[in-house]
Amino acid sequence: MIDQAKALRDKMQQKKVKKDRRPTRVIAVTSGKGGVGKSNFALNFALSLVTQGKKVLIFDVDLGFANIDVLLGRSPEETIATMLDKDLSIWDIIEEGPNGLQFISGGTGFDEVFRLDEDKMNKFFTELSQLQGHVDYIILDTGAGLSYENLRFILAADDVILVTTPEPTSITDAYSVVKMVQGKDPNVHMKLVVNQCTSDKEGRQTADNFQQVTGKFLNKEIGMLGFIPSDASVPSAVKKQVPFTIAYPNSQAARAMQKLAFDFLELPVPYKLGLKGFLLKILFK
Repeated sequence: MIDQAKALRDKMQQKKVKKDRRPTRVIAVTSGKGGVGKSNFALNFALSLVTQGKKVLIFDVDLGFANIDVLLGRSPEETIATMLDKDLSIWDIIEEGPNGLQFISGGTGFDEVFRLDEDKMNKFFTELSQLQGHVDYIILDTGAGLSYENLRFILAADDVILVTTPEPTSITDAYSVVKMVQGKDPNVHMKLVVNQCTSDKEGRQTADNFQQVTGKFLNKEIGMLGFIPSDASVPSAVKKQVPFTIAYPNSQAARAMQKLAFDFLELPVPYKLGLKGFLLKILFK
């Protein structure tokens, strides 16, 4: 595996990216437990970036539980898994979502991606590398918790958005994610989103408490990206299989999401590994 990874790394380092191609930033969206609205956040965050003029692709890597397609009311025929099985190109599996959003479904077999044989591993990284410059942002909807695969995605991404709720169990599990990531790489950029807040006060208080604890016990600074209020329009949109920022654009949750996306775009970018850097890092994490 080491020889295989080294060969892939050498090949990718030799590949020149055209200067006129836009840099592609990779953002991993994760959570400490299921049920906090992570996938719904990732989808609507991606759509909110699109409405602000960004070209975005959302990549569902929630291994074995891919549900971005469900939230969109779509049933893709081709996924990462079938790309490898059928020898398709990356362009064959990209689906067109609402408002020009693009998405890729991992498929239920995507959890085997890190145990592929050499030919398929070469295929996987070669095809993904073609997305460099294709979009401004790739949003990775990772699985909840810290599986081996999820951790590799988190450690390799340019930015990590950690989604939690004010519930104590959610906060405890989110803290565990930060602790594990901090132990592996203290330089990972993490931002916190508090979802399903009953009030602005609860959202801010939850974030403040979380930041204080991670700062004191882990020596880790977690920036607050924003919070999304509990809103009846969100579960209603899920039932309709339409993103809530589209189904209910004037809802409290949709307005909060738009502000959150705007604030994200205003943040300074101290470094950018980009897609090429992401793929190189994921080989060795």
